[in-house]
Amino acid sequence: MTLQTHSVYTVSRTFQGGKPKVMDYKIGDKVVYPNHGVGIIDQISYGVLNGRTERYYMIRIVSSGLRVMVPQSNTEIVVVRAVIRSNESTKVLGFLERGKLNSHHDWKHRFKENSERMRTGSLLEVAVVLKSLVSLSRNKPLSFREKKMLERAKYLLVSEMATARNTSAENAEATVVKSLAKAKLQFPVMTEKFE
Repeated sequence: MTLQTHSVYTVSRTFQGGKPKVMDYKIGDKVVYPNHGVGIIDQISYGVLNGRTERYYMIRIVSSGLRVMVPQSNTEIVVVRAVIRSNESTKVLGFLERGKLNSHHDWKHRFKENSERMRTGSLLEVAVVLKSLVSLSRNKPLSFREKKMLERAKYLLVSEMATARNTSAENAEATVVKSLAKAKLQFPVMTEKFE
């Protein structure tokens, strides 16, 4: 078992009085941990942090079994959020079908921009990365790092869509592929397997 402890806020997209709205999760809730994907709240405990009693969520990442202990609030902000709703997944698919792209031509700037998008925790931002890399792959081969990022974006998108729509990963992937096809895009053939 791997255990990581992170200092993060658990926030929603709404803010109250200029501060992030702290979310209150229950055991069994499905959440998204940025760049790791869907997780389940397995345990809630209390501990002392900086002289204050703090509530901690133990999140088990579904795909890897990684366990992450997350304080409910702290000064550093990493977005842990609820899984999107089914109707929100329709917006993400709509972007894949009709959304406009604007990415850097220089690979270093593009990679930095895409890395920042992946870290936001937003599924729409992950969809932007996926679509831009799929589009780029039509014109030239992706670098090793971009191929790896494309696979990660695909995994994050498909796994959360499957959870949101209560379907299998295969069905969710087929839906993503159909949406990309409507934009005349298709996944490049990957010869390497990334982990």
